[in-house]
Order: sequence, then structure tokens, then C-alpha cells
Amino acid sequence: MTELRLVAGVDCSTQATKVVVCDAETGAVVREGRAPHPDGTQVDPAEWWKAWEIASDGLLDGVQAIAIGGQQHGMVLLDDAGEVVHPAVLWNDTSSADATAELIAELGGPQAWAEAVGSVPVPSFTVTKLRWLRDEAARGVEVRRTAAERAAAVVLPHDWMTHRLAADRSGIEGITTDRGDASGTGWWSPTTNSYRTDLVELAFGRQLALPRVAGPAEIVGETAFGAAIAAGTGDNAAAALGLNLQPGDVAVSLGTSGTAFARSAHATADPTGIVAGFADATGEYLPLVCTLNAARVMSATAQMLGLELSAFDEAALTSPGSEGLVLLPFLDGERTPDLPHSTGLIYGLTRATMQPATMARAAVEGLLCGLADAVDALREQGLPVQRVLLLGGGARARSVQALAPALLGADVVLPEPAEYVALGAARQAAWALSGAATPPTWEIPVGKPEPAISVDAATIRANYGQVLSNTQPLLSQPYNR
Repeated sequence: MTELRLVAGVDCSTQATKVVVCDAETGAVVREGRAPHPDGTQVDPAEWWKAWEIASDGLLDGVQAIAIGGQQHGMVLLDDAGEVVHPAVLWNDTSSADATAELIAELGGPQAWAEAVGSVPVPSFTVTKLRWLRDEAARGVEVRRTAAERAAAVVLPHDWMTHRLAADRSGIEGITTDRGDASGTGWWSPTTNSYRTDLVELAFGRQLALPRVAGPAEIVGETAFGAAIAAGTGDNAAAALGLNLQPGDVAVSLGTSGTAFARSAHATADPTGIVAGFADATGEYLPLVCTLNAARVMSATAQMLGLELSAFDEAALTSPGSEGLVLLPFLDGERTPDLPHSTGLIYGLTRATMQPATMARAAVEGLLCGLADAVDALREQGLPVQRVLLLGGGARARSVQALAPALLGADVVLPEPAEYVALGAARQAAWALSGAATPPTWEIPVGKPEPAISVDAATIRANYGQVLSNTQPLLSQPYNR
């Protein structure tokens, strides 16, 4: 019997580190592990390494190559010796909302940013976090001032983890990134495949060292246990690789955040800022729309109603409708639309609609309407939407599966639950190990979603859009918590 060639993929996400070990030829998972990360929007990267050590313990025997898929946008500042000088500021930290507005104006507006780097910054982007840190340092916040003075390089979570894995790492020399993750910084252009160092200086007031952008299938180092290290990538690019997205496919993920993304042979540059013009992990592009609020909208509403999540799901599925009740699900602020100061809003409360089932239905509809806007934004960039691949923890809700086809306006398929970011990283590792021109073909099992419910999607979406339009000026203002 032929011995398997094994590769490992790592998902260093917001909430946990997940590791899968796969057969390099077929992608079959032979081992896996997981360890949680601490909660919060600013985290010591050492916590990621601790989680990696726990999650990978006992899994790596025989692994010949490995790659990291990491949460996008997180800002990791290093000194000349490669030491972390400030907690990593994660993508879901919206402290840089004011800095974002300043930076957009200083370059000449949204169109200028879209032309420069393919995306208009939102508070998630790393470039805005650099400006926030500079401003905090200028205001005399000691921990920020010290960090700003010591900072010699800025990298992303997957860059830091990849460098830490390398047996011969030294300071900040040799740190690498890839196109997919670099495209979420706000200072790298997918169109020209080059850094805009002037934008680093615009944000921070001086230059910082940046990681080298490695090729999609490049080997960038070797671990202490002798495995080749592939370039790695950002989480969404890794998920696209794990799902083997084809033209006409749109992945809609309901996790901590909500995302809608598709592979494209052409770069996009949306001056409205809704579609981020990212790169993918294969040398092409990954236009993407991201919302801050997804699966937790359902869990929070269930908690409010005093229901177990399964009972909430059943109530939303069997309710005859929301009867005009609209929930804007901006519970943690919002990235798309760009309303970082916003809160959730419920419109249409009457004695008839103040029922648990109606509220549950409105929560699922509100969540899906936000993602439907995201899918429409991809359509407006010229991307075909023939089918939607529904994934993430929130996709397991039967109510989501049943309502999604009507509200998203496309056929829906349900990839079998899997760690697609980690699988995509493993597939990249197998690609690098093979030396082939294209990634290996791995079969993606697809399950059957809940039967679609026939609803008046046009009215539901029109109600949602009208409430959002009428209340957006209010939602734009800081909320006194």
C-alpha cells in the first residue's frame, strides 16, 4: 500500500486555531485539532502560538508541507528584533472609524482609494489601524506612543504565524505574505501587484518594513520538524481555495462576520466601498463584501427571546412571516454598510408582531437581507451569480437554508460542514509541495439544504431597504452606550 503524502493547513481565525492534516492527493482529512483564542478585538499574538501548539499537538507526524490561513486585516507591529510591540488590533476592532474618514479624505476620496488599491478603506483595514495608533500616540496614550516609537515593521496575523513557524527565522528579515492577504491591508494594489508605500507613510507618518509578497505556490521556509512552509494567505482567500470556487459561484459565509465573495479573472475597483477588490490565493482576484454581523444575530435574538437556538430556528422556519417587522442587525456596529457607530434597530412593532416567532423570523430575514445586498453588489461589478454556496455555522440553521434562495435570488447549495479555511491552506501546501502549475483537484462534498420557502422576497427586501434608508442618518451618529 502506498504511503500517504500528508500536508497540514491551519486556520488562525478570530476565535480559534484549527488544524487539519490531509492526504495531499485527495484532500481527505486524516487528523484535526482545535484550540480557542481569547475573546477581544486586541490580542497578544503569543496567544495564537499557544493555540497552535495545543491544536497541532500529536498531529504533525509525516507532514511534508504546511500553510497558514489567517484572519485578514489584523495589525501586528514588530520591532527590529521581531518582537511584538503592541497587541494585535483585529479586523473587528472599530476604534479606527474616525481615522478611516480622515484617510479617505486625505487621499482625495473613495474614487482615489479604489483606483490606488482596489478598495475603499473601512475600519477593518490595516491602514486605518496604523493611523489610529499614530493618533493615539500623538494624544499621549503611553502604550501607543511606546509602540509607535519601537515599530519597525507591520505584518498580518498569517505573516506572523508563518514567520514564527520557520526554523531559521531572524528578526524581521525574510517575513513573507501573499497577494490574498496583502490586498486587505490598504497599501497593496492587486492590479499592479505592488505596494503603495506612500499610503503607509500617509497613515503612520513614516515608513515601516513590509513583508515580501510570495508567489501563490511558493515555498517560503522550512519548519523545525522538516516540513516545507507554503506562502499561506488570508482567511477568505483560503476558504475560496478550499471550496474550489468556479465561475458563477458565490460563497456566502455566516460566521462571526458575514461574507459574500467570488473568484474573478479581473480586478475590481468599487468607488462606493461596498465591494473590496481583493486578490485571491491563485494569482486571480477575489471581490468580496463583508458584514460585521452574521450568525451571532440569531444567537443574540434567541437569547433575548429566552429560546434555545434550536427552538429559535424552528420558530423562524415555521412562522407564517414577519408581518412587516424589520430588524436591522447591526448589533456590533457595521462594516457594510459603513456604519461603525450603529446599533441594531427594530421597526414595525405592534401587538401582533411582538411575538417570539415573528421576531425570530425578522431576525433571520434581516440577516439575509444584509447578505442579499452583498450578493447584489457583486452582481453590479459584473460577476455572474449562478449558485450560492452557503457555509459557516449560521448556514446550519434550517430557517436560513429555507429562506436564502428567495432572498439571495439564486440556487443554494450546502457544502458539507468542514474547516474550509484550513482545507484551503492545506490545498495550498499540497500545491507548493507538488511543484505543479495549478492546485490539486480535491472533491468538495455537497449536502442537500432545507427545501426553499416561497416568500414575497421583493416586499421583504423593499421593507428592509426603506427602513435602512430612512434611519441611516440616525445610525451614522455615535451611540451613547
